[in-house]
Amino acid sequence: MVYPIVAYGSPVLKRVAQEVDATAEETKQFIEDLFETMYASKGVGLAAPQVGVSWRIFVVDGSPFAEDAENDQEAEVLKNFKRVFVNPTILEESGELWGFEEGCLSIPDIHETVKRKPSIVIESQLPDGTWVEESFTGLPARIFQHEYDHIEGMLFLDRLTPLKRRMLQGRLKDIASGKVNPFYRLKFDVK
Repeated sequence: MVYPIVAYGSPVLKRVAQEVDATAEETKQFIEDLFETMYASKGVGLAAPQVGVSWRIFVVDGSPFAEDAENDQEAEVLKNFKRVFVNPTILEESGELWGFEEGCLSIPDIHETVKRKPSIVIESQLPDGTWVEESFTGLPARIFQHEYDHIEGMLFLDRLTPLKRRMLQGRLKDIASGKVNPFYRLKFDVK
């Protein structure tokens, strides 16, 4: 099932999401639906709050970035970075902040440079309920951090300077009021 994407301005995007039972049948179906929705919307990641469900779960597929990789090893990592993260936690972030242009399906047509740490250590559940600890660097770390922000009630806009956010206010109001027309379905003002 392809869900509509929840648009900027919807309260569900600012809410800290709740833990979910990784092994429940409804969770497994929801994971499939998240992947289907992400691909239909041409996204690289999609978090449950972005479809109006306040659960700590998101899916990613870094393969669209593989062609822009700096070397074959990085390209291979990105091609294989197709995952689901259930009840994840960032245990550690390290390295010097680096900027990279980010966008978001919930905020169509706005892309801004966001600074994040390049290396992370995370803990997450697999769909079978097993807990795993993993490390990611570079673009996989950034993709994870962007989606993780969603389950923490944050948007990439929250990481911009106050001046930059003020400069975007008109465009953000247009998105929140439905004055945008991306190729995918948007849903407005989910309580």
